[in-house]
Amino acid sequence: AAKMACCSCLCCRCCCREGETRTPEELTILGETRDEDDEILPRKDYESLDYDCCINEPYVEVLEGMDNKKAKKYEAVKWLLVFAIGISTGLVGLLVDFFVRLFSQLKFSLVGKSVEECDDNVCLAVSLLQLLAFNMTFVFIASVLVLIEPVAAGSGIPEIKSYLNGVKIPGIVRLRTFVCKVIGVLFAVAGGLFVGKEGPMIHSGAIVGAGLPQFQSITFKKIRFHFPYFRSDRDKRDFVSAGAAAGVAAAFGAPIGGTLFSLEEGSSFWNQALTWKVLFCSMSATFTLNFFRSGINYNKWGSFQLPGLLNFGEFKCTDGDKNCHLWTAVDLAFFVLMGIAGGLLGALFNCINKRLAKCRMRNIHPKAKGIRVLESLFVSMVTTVVIFVASMTLGKCRDLSTPTSNTTLSLVGNRSVDEVNSTIRQFFCENKTYNDMATLFFNPQEAAIYQLFHQDASFSPVTLSIFFVLYFFLACWTYGVSVPSGLFVPSLLCGASMGRLVANVLKINIGMDIYSGTFALIGAAAFLGGVVRMTISLTVILIESTNEITYGLPIMITLMVAKWTGDLFNKGIYDIHIMLKGVPLLEWETEVEMDKLTASDIMEPNLTYVYPHTRIQSLVSILRTTVYHAFPVVTENRDNEREFMKGNILISNNIRFKKTSVLTRAGEQRRRCQSMKSYPSSELRNVCDEQVGVVPAEEGQDLLQQMLERRHTPYPNLYPDQSPSEDWTMEERFRPLTFHGLILRSHLVTLLIRGVCYSENQSSASQPRLSYAEMTEDYPRYPDIHDLDLALLNPRMIVDVTPYMNPCPYTVSPNTRVSQVFNLFRTMGLRHLPVVNAVGEIVGIITRHNLTHEFLVSKLRQHYITI
Repeated sequence: AAKMACCSCLCCRCCCREGETRTPEELTILGETRDEDDEILPRKDYESLDYDCCINEPYVEVLEGMDNKKAKKYEAVKWLLVFAIGISTGLVGLLVDFFVRLFSQLKFSLVGKSVEECDDNVCLAVSLLQLLAFNMTFVFIASVLVLIEPVAAGSGIPEIKSYLNGVKIPGIVRLRTFVCKVIGVLFAVAGGLFVGKEGPMIHSGAIVGAGLPQFQSITFKKIRFHFPYFRSDRDKRDFVSAGAAAGVAAAFGAPIGGTLFSLEEGSSFWNQALTWKVLFCSMSATFTLNFFRSGINYNKWGSFQLPGLLNFGEFKCTDGDKNCHLWTAVDLAFFVLMGIAGGLLGALFNCINKRLAKCRMRNIHPKAKGIRVLESLFVSMVTTVVIFVASMTLGKCRDLSTPTSNTTLSLVGNRSVDEVNSTIRQFFCENKTYNDMATLFFNPQEAAIYQLFHQDASFSPVTLSIFFVLYFFLACWTYGVSVPSGLFVPSLLCGASMGRLVANVLKINIGMDIYSGTFALIGAAAFLGGVVRMTISLTVILIESTNEITYGLPIMITLMVAKWTGDLFNKGIYDIHIMLKGVPLLEWETEVEMDKLTASDIMEPNLTYVYPHTRIQSLVSILRTTVYHAFPVVTENRDNEREFMKGNILISNNIRFKKTSVLTRAGEQRRRCQSMKSYPSSELRNVCDEQVGVVPAEEGQDLLQQMLERRHTPYPNLYPDQSPSEDWTMEERFRPLTFHGLILRSHLVTLLIRGVCYSENQSSASQPRLSYAEMTEDYPRYPDIHDLDLALLNPRMIVDVTPYMNPCPYTVSPNTRVSQVFNLFRTMGLRHLPVVNAVGEIVGIITRHNLTHEFLVSKLRQHYITI
């Protein structure tokens, strides 16, 4: 037990901090040493969000002033904001799509015309230079925008998933991030990189959801309206859930899929009312984008022909062809095999990308920011050269139309045959033939997906094989460079080429009568599922994108098989990047084996606490010498002194926890005294003159004995009316602490800045009172204690924290099993979970860090060692 307590003391450094950095020595003690391949790269502490409301007196006053009429108005405003978020997200998608199409058409028309007019290699070199100029210029702009706001890089889905899980990623939902993300992604896609705009659309929608209801901006100070509502982590995270779902809906024209995506991949905390709001927001985004795109592209306002940025079109047979079928029961066997192949390829993709990400984090990110821009330009240059050379030299000339028994190109989805044929490239091919490789590479990715889904028997197996290999490795290399980049469309295109390859083999070599577009769709689903490991939401997204419910069963089976296969080797791509960032993500549930541990095994026993009435000098010292985000409010329990000395089992259980914190609390007092030396008030400096004079113990001397000899030294943070007696023993000094509530760091700093205190010769009733609006005025960026002018504070004044603490937080017993603790913490969206024994004494605190998989595994190892 002593060994376990020692290990616990070493690995637990704080009580209310949401992250931890452990030294190699501590990792060795915990048995957590890792191989280089499994190493989590340099990480930092992440602050958690709190979905649970702080039920203090200002909040209660708001509730008491809320009648049914006001509650209905409040709910109506919420629905209006959700509607506005959906419309705004749809307009953002419209803006991105318009400029991507404009820049892509300009680039491909100029370069394509130059290539078609060429008759020698010198002319082709000029065309290559033109393409390089376009692509590298666009990529340069996108990469520079990421330098302005680094969190705008990538798809943003890992960060939004972490945010909805309860982890605050700095800058992830700021307006500056939004601007850099939206502008950057349209240049990255137009620049020819193998990236998509669908992932960044999800991030953009989440930012709209986070910022619009606040009616203010941190980046642009002048954008600030007096709107004191929805200023809490709970409301903000609900709006972010709606915005993320709206982003999915705008990207794929899949409002139900967007709702399920937010539920499956994002939000940890859900309720029925939120489901309705998220679905309504998704519908608003889909129909806003559909309305404007249909009007702009077809001049048919109100026809609703283009529901999303990526539309797969309708898969259907020729009218009157009775032998045509989209898929049969026999095809399901091939779909299962394609799911296995997609899972294996997805696992390989994730493995390679993980190693590339680690390499970037070690060798590129620590260097000057300009190196990241150079890497992006190098990737763009290599991609452009590969595309150009492959199209010019490896393409096959194919017939423009190949009649088949089960489909024609009279109508493909909502596109006419002229629109589909306008995307083919005839580079160096005779009339009525076209270059199949150039058709895939010299088109926007959406057009290439259309070709693979709906052009029947028009791509050679060699072309599809080469295209798949090149696209696989280039897309894997590209995801992670310093540009906004999505992964959905590259994965779909890569998988679609694999599916068409399988279809060609079955039709040509085996002679099966199959629908090639179906195999392309299943291949796309298999590869995408193998990479991202999504099931329910991705199934619905693909069904809604095809408008074909009959594809539900094969898509679902394929995705499940791909996920199961890929999970045998590694995690999904988004989970891998979350892990590499060191984000303490909480999964849906713990492993069964973890129930061998209890709350007392994983909690942090070394508490930093405040008293209900605490002097300003003490609060300043606590806030300046700790980084904790919440503090237990306690009083020392003198009524149980006799039972404490007798060793009553309920009280002695507390002794075991408190003995581990004796040295920590002594060191804490010394740190506070050192901090007070710099206080501008001479009165406060004199308080600790005796303590400052104490020198650290020499090596080998018993620190506990020193504390016993100095037991008469006063503690400056004690309850004013309960100063310690000179006759107190060590046990009395570290007696049990009766728990009364939790007070947040942000609230303590707010009280100090606003001068909420009273003097010794007054009662606490004379202390000024703050309203709920005043307490939340600075949300989400509360002032820091180090920005406080200490000369303006009287250190002897007293702060009554009881009106502003949460007197009724969720608590657990020390004997609660880990699975119960985990379910309570995750489903309620908690940030701090106090551990309180049977007589109301706090013995520890559990935070997100204490429930991460790595921490639980290390504690389980200690448990086995102790046994």
